Amino acid sequence: MSRSSKFYRGICSILLLDCYNPLFMSHQLLPVSPSAASIHQLFEGLKEHAPEQRKLSVKARVKRLDALYAEVWRRRDDLKRAMWDDFQKPPQEVDLTEIFVLKQEIKAIKKGLKTWARPQRVPGGLSLIGSSSWIRPEAKGVVLIVSPWNYPMQLLFRPLVAAIAAGCTVMLKPSEYTAHTAQVLAEIVEAVFDPREVALVQGGVETATELLQLPFNHMFFTGSPDVGKIVMAAAAKIPCSVTLELGGKSPVIIDPSANIKASAKRIAWAKLSNAGQICVAPDYILVHESKRDELVEALKQAMDALYPNADSIAQDYQRIVHPRHAERIQGLITDAKERGAQVVQGGEVDVQGCEVAPTLLVDVPVDSQILQEEIFGPVLPIVTWKEPEEAIAFIRARPTPLALYLYGKKRSLTRRFIEEISSGGVSINNSVIHVSSTDLPFGGLGSSGIGSSNGVYGFREFTHYRGMYAQRWAGFGPALMPPYTQRKSRLIDIVLRWL
Repeated sequence: MSRSSKFYRGICSILLLDCYNPLFMSHQLLPVSPSAASIHQLFEGLKEHAPEQRKLSVKARVKRLDALYAEVWRRRDDLKRAMWDDFQKPPQEVDLTEIFVLKQEIKAIKKGLKTWARPQRVPGGLSLIGSSSWIRPEAKGVVLIVSPWNYPMQLLFRPLVAAIAAGCTVMLKPSEYTAHTAQVLAEIVEAVFDPREVALVQGGVETATELLQLPFNHMFFTGSPDVGKIVMAAAAKIPCSVTLELGGKSPVIIDPSANIKASAKRIAWAKLSNAGQICVAPDYILVHESKRDELVEALKQAMDALYPNADSIAQDYQRIVHPRHAERIQGLITDAKERGAQVVQGGEVDVQGCEVAPTLLVDVPVDSQILQEEIFGPVLPIVTWKEPEEAIAFIRARPTPLALYLYGKKRSLTRRFIEEISSGGVSINNSVIHVSSTDLPFGGLGSSGIGSSNGVYGFREFTHYRGMYAQRWAGFGPALMPPYTQRKSRLIDIVLRWL
């Protein structure tokens, strides 16, 4: 049996629709979408309660975060079963990428919330003598959080934690494509929160359409760039602020000084985790031509080490969420091959079984579809470069990526790539793992997103920083008011020179 044929062992049939645009498709496994009237009723409850929620003490907000995690922990096994049923997510990855990440987020917010929520005095300057100024952090109000399917709990509850910390009331819309998980999440929310504080609605296109018409104070959306544009357009009509965590093609640059073996291990893990269905997954590699062959062999070895046999593939290798998504990936591979690309690893796709073998492509033409659209699957095209200018130009010719991955030991070259290539974030000599840091802002730029999350940065997204001013005594004000005498003109001249 060939290495790639092993990927047809233990095939899982997944009854979900394609979720590449996770907001505007329906699914037969879903509960009946709530009526427009019930959605409006939930919203009005959140809106009415928002002033009371805003006044919650730090202690009360922390109490709710602790209750949320306690319920998640209690339902740990249920979540594992649900995600396995939805798209065969390994239980260990549920622990590592869902529950652990949520725990870290709550821990970070609990540690800093008292400081973040405290009013902050600011200097007024010479022109405001006789006054005091300060900034008062306040909840934005009623917020909407729409999450995708690829990390169904983390990407719903992580922004929820930030919103609760900020003092907002929250409407949650989980993905309809992980229906089993969405149901468990709904039960968790119901067990922890008053529906006037946090409400969760399930449903498909009708629910999404109705939600986007409501006058939220902030919208937080995670998903594809195309749907992100729809959300932003809806927000503009209200208007309200938005946080968009999108995706795009996150490139890897490998320079000649890189440790190829170590780099390949990290890239392979980052690419094959969640079967490549990660918004920050390495999308393609730009490697110096002198290192291409060495890199290809190292990647093959790294992939084989991650999934050494049929049992590990059946248990540890996640499935593509739906046959239509698998078919789309198959189309990208076929198009690349027809244009001259060579498959050096994998390439097999079982559409109905929702399996795509870990795949490496070389000699990929620039005009191939796989170098134009986000792959969102376990396929890794490799492109070579001779001079740094080529790699820089290649990336800059495309929309701003969510992440930029740089592998190498030459600091001057790494610095040049950072200075000349824009991206949402940068990771040096590793991939994906930077997202888990609660001390770093995570977010995109341009087509890859707007705003940031994680730790204090997520708290800020749901917070209005209200400028406060109080006049204590007259100061210079009366002296600078009309009528403008010669004396006042001289005083104005003096003030301008001092400022």
